[in-house]
Amino acid sequence: MRLVFMGTPSFAVPVLASLVGMEGCEVVGVYAPPDRPAGRGRQPQSSPIKDYAIEHGLNVVQPASFRKQEVQDELAALQPDVIVVAAYGKLLPKPVLDLAPLGCLNIHPSILPRYRGPSPVVTSILNGDLITGVTIMLLDEGMDTGPLIAQHEFFMKGNETAEGLATELFELGGELLQESIPQWQSGELTSEPQNEALASVTRKYERADGLADWSLSAVELERRVRAFSPWPGLFTYWNGSGLKIIEVSLISSSSTEFVPGTVVRTDHPDVPAAVATSEGFLGLHKVQLEGKKAVDIKDFLNGAPDFIAAVLESAEPNS
Repeated sequence: MRLVFMGTPSFAVPVLASLVGMEGCEVVGVYAPPDRPAGRGRQPQSSPIKDYAIEHGLNVVQPASFRKQEVQDELAALQPDVIVVAAYGKLLPKPVLDLAPLGCLNIHPSILPRYRGPSPVVTSILNGDLITGVTIMLLDEGMDTGPLIAQHEFFMKGNETAEGLATELFELGGELLQESIPQWQSGELTSEPQNEALASVTRKYERADGLADWSLSAVELERRVRAFSPWPGLFTYWNGSGLKIIEVSLISSSSTEFVPGTVVRTDHPDVPAAVATSEGFLGLHKVQLEGKKAVDIKDFLNGAPDFIAAVLESAEPNS
């Protein structure tokens, strides 16, 4: 079987790796986005998928889009039997969707039709879901609306970060692809349409979503720390500077004597500081002051004892 793979981030690498080692499968092309300027020097930086492909001697193609006929012709010349898409980030026009006899198979990190769109992993954590999963679907021209081919549930522990959960789900997706592709080719697997009555759509999150709203409960804020890891993170403002809250825990309390956002001292040896919220306290483990390295809260307090009793801001100073 001749296979073309399309992907971008690090958590899609295990999917490509599983296909490279798959019996009877030849990866004839790997599509990755064009290199982008990054860092202070604005030097071109390649994607993790491109790096893996080059390291393993695979043919790499980096079109800016698929709108041009010559790009579509280049893909057609590879004569793929199937195209696999994993977090590629580009829309594929109908000529590309119809090119391979077995279609374009996409890995989506949710149990579709729930959580279509760009942020299923983040949304699942924010909502406190107990179960998520991965779907293999046949791409069509809609946003994650194509027919379903295979699904596998994933039971959450309640401590997942977005980065970690995405990695686990795409690893699971790679395993599911290995099982599904031969069955899809042989006709043992058939597709079925999604139930539109059960559909929900996620949105793209922005940096502003990471601003801590201390009027929320500690439970909601703890989820935000994990859901927005590594980006945009949960952040607040103290003494005119940004403060990123990296690691936290929940501290139950019925006390209502503190204004939400107030930093209080605790009697817990490992969590000496917490932030009052509308319901409960958010125990601080690791924080990062703007322009500084992330540090354990005990070390932070050693250098900033006046942090205790401060009221953290939910808006940028002078905004």
